Amino acid sequence: MSREGAEHELRARADERDRISGDLLDLESHTTYQLLKGASLRGATARRWAAAQESLATVWRLNDAYRAVLRDAEQVRAARGRLGTEQLAALTELLAGASVVLRAAAKPVEQRSLLPQADERLTLDQAVTRMDAAFQEVTATLNDIDAVWNSLLPRLDAAGTDLRRIRELERELGESAALDAPEAELSEMRATALADPLGAAVEPDLDRMARLLSGSRAELDLAVAVKDEYAGRRENLLAALDEVRAAESEARLAYGTVVVKIALPPRAQPRTRVEALTGELDALDVTATPWVLRARRLAALEEAVRAAAEQARTTARAMYGLISRRDELRGRLGACQMMAVRKGLAEDPVTSELFERARALLWSAPCDLTSAAAAVETYQRAIHGGN
Repeated sequence: MSREGAEHELRARADERDRISGDLLDLESHTTYQLLKGASLRGATARRWAAAQESLATVWRLNDAYRAVLRDAEQVRAARGRLGTEQLAALTELLAGASVVLRAAAKPVEQRSLLPQADERLTLDQAVTRMDAAFQEVTATLNDIDAVWNSLLPRLDAAGTDLRRIRELERELGESAALDAPEAELSEMRATALADPLGAAVEPDLDRMARLLSGSRAELDLAVAVKDEYAGRRENLLAALDEVRAAESEARLAYGTVVVKIALPPRAQPRTRVEALTGELDALDVTATPWVLRARRLAALEEAVRAAAEQARTTARAMYGLISRRDELRGRLGACQMMAVRKGLAEDPVTSELFERARALLWSAPCDLTSAAAAVETYQRAIHGGN
């Protein structure tokens, strides 16, 4: 190695030493590393972290030996202003030779031998390569654990937030959501995730737990709102029931008007729901069931009242629509008769008979709309030559 080459190599190795030292300090200040140092680990995570700690111990042993060689090299260089032949040879041996001595590690007694354990000698490059491999094993372990924690812990925190809110709502309602077992299960999930993230298989249970707590929180939020709003919503229900009465009255009026004009089956007669719905509201007023269940019943009752009003209005429209349908068929029959006149079929015995039959059906009371519509269709086809 030339003097210039030795000078350059020593500066490069000093920079490398500082970089490695910085990386090792960053590793030991890493949040996950600090958490793992004081954690009570178990299972797969404990085994993986034990192996990582052995690798890290190897890194530090190699680093100490590596730095010792560089200290020796710097002392050789500092001894003279200009390197002599002997100093250059010594420096070359330190920087390029197998100068890093890795002492044999002490082993547990069950792994020892009475034969002497040989130290290992490495070049600086070999030492750095081995340090890097061990360092990568440690950081891979940290990354794997960190990835699991980053995935699970926020979701566990969110579930915990839901549970705390549920407890607040329980106190506000004075009722229990019976979540003692899920709370204990959630606590066990967190303990497992912290102690053995690499062996924890809590994803499916956590998904189920998150849905359970989210649903319970939503129900209790609704129950509190219903409790606070019950008087106002009850008044709204009474007004809505009045609308149902009015709509059902209109449906009955429509039925009475139509039934004398249009033949209707017995099932077409409107049926009232307002009395049953009023009874449900009265029962809701005196119930002692928890507010969560009352909230469900109230929401269902509100929907049933809305549906009953809409059904009654639909029935009334349908009834009046039957008269419109009869009138439409009468107009269509008249148009067909005019076409028959233009085609010279007005006096035809067959078409005349078909016309009279359709006319008799449409002008009878009550009118059988189904038969009348079929009679008009038959008369129209006859006028068009069967098409």
